[in-house]
Amino acid sequence: MVYATGGLGDGSFNDQAQQGAIRAEEELDISFREAQPDEVSQFSTFQQQFAESSDPDYDLVSCIGFLQADSLSDTAESYPDQDFMIVDSVVDADNVASYTFQEHEGSYLAGLMSSLLTTRDFSAGAGSTAGDSTSVGFVGGVESDLIQKFQAGFEAGVAAGSDDVDVSVNYTGSFNDPAAGREAATAMYNDGADIVYHAAGNTGTGVFQAAQEQEGFAIGVDRDQSITRPDYADVILGSMVKRVDTAVYNAIDATVDGEFPGGSVVALGLDNEGVALVYGDQLGSEIPDDVRDEVSTAREDIIAGDISVPSEV
Repeated sequence: MVYATGGLGDGSFNDQAQQGAIRAEEELDISFREAQPDEVSQFSTFQQQFAESSDPDYDLVSCIGFLQADSLSDTAESYPDQDFMIVDSVVDADNVASYTFQEHEGSYLAGLMSSLLTTRDFSAGAGSTAGDSTSVGFVGGVESDLIQKFQAGFEAGVAAGSDDVDVSVNYTGSFNDPAAGREAATAMYNDGADIVYHAAGNTGTGVFQAAQEQEGFAIGVDRDQSITRPDYADVILGSMVKRVDTAVYNAIDATVDGEFPGGSVVALGLDNEGVALVYGDQLGSEIPDDVRDEVSTAREDIIAGDISVPSEV
């Protein structure tokens, strides 16, 4: 496993990927080793080290995150007999299985919930919304086509809930800078936003800090962050979970079965539970039934094709 920058302990993307490997270890009797690059420039080094290893001889090298795609394109070509999988990007090679997600679909539901709540008076836990609010926020990590999918879906969901709600957007440039996330979100809360959604890895921890300090709400990403970040459960309305663990487990399972899907692209969305909006462990029960019902209906409409969610800003 070669993780995304930010490493383990992010309570989000990398930790979710690790859960897939741990499940495979328990259920499929495999063993795995991990590498945690600090910088993008280290991806190729770790990819090649695993590919060149003969003791042990790795059956699969899992590359977590879209920023690994360029390195993997070269590594896969240099090691044609080594199988690789990548999450969040597509590498066109016979020895690479690519797993992508419909992040915009789940983000639409997060946007819809935000819009419906920010336009009413609502309080729960340590946060509240004011019915006269007309702003919510989105904090991204590294600005890219991938993270813009989260933004595009979120903005579409907000617009579906109300024509009067604006979305403030800030990209911090990092997936591992909680201070920058806190600063970005604080500015949004001070400007009138009462709900901020992040797609920023560990940077999002700062968003949660700001939510508590400003008595607003936040929405997590990749895992149920009301559980992985329990200190902030009193301000986390929900999380747009992304089943990176499923992608990792499925790739390992296929490798064990001798059916590794090299050269293929597997897309995971709402219809196969690759993404989902889950409500906060502490606050979920407080969210009004009519809001939850409208979100549920939108989910079914997206799956049925009655709602087309944009994936580009």
